[in-house]
Amino acid sequence: MLRSRKHDTVPSSRPYEGVTGVYALDPVNSMVGFSVRHAMVSNVRGKFDTFEGLLKLDGARPARSEAYLSVQTESLDTGIPGRDRHLTGADFFDSSAFPLMTFRSASVVPTGNGSFRLAGYLRIKDIELPLGVDVDFGGTRRDACGQTRIDFEGTATLQRSDWGLTWNSALTTGGVLISDKVTLVLDVSAVRLDQASAA
Repeated sequence: MLRSRKHDTVPSSRPYEGVTGVYALDPVNSMVGFSVRHAMVSNVRGKFDTFEGLLKLDGARPARSEAYLSVQTESLDTGIPGRDRHLTGADFFDSSAFPLMTFRSASVVPTGNGSFRLAGYLRIKDIELPLGVDVDFGGTRRDACGQTRIDFEGTATLQRSDWGLTWNSALTTGGVLISDKVTLVLDVSAVRLDQASAA
């Protein structure tokens, strides 16, 4: 389970009463990342540096909430430029032809203790498939600029081959260079856009 960020959370009797509103993701204080098993023994971790998203939250009826995320695949960063060029090239994301990876929610189901199951559709290249994201609510807070923020953390697991990302290389010791299983990691801070009603 990811760490929890609890900031000035609203009363437990009506835990989401104050969150209703429209929020824009703050890319400076958010992270869209991933990890994948490499060479059968270690994990490669990376992130995307350029993305935007929108949350439409209904605190009274969380199931009616919506989430949208758009990621520029060219912004992928694993810390090794050569590997990044390979991942954004034709063998994987083919960023020149398919610059965006997107997610749109379809349903939100509370699972208890501030956690939710966010079901939606992930599009990579020209393939859009269902994806479930396990989300932990981190609370709401006022930042130093007086803006209302909301925090979430989430994880999802997918098989990259389902989205056509099938490139691999066999190892002489057995197995393959890159696992088909990929873990997505989200660390989200979003700013409320309708500040007047949030005051």
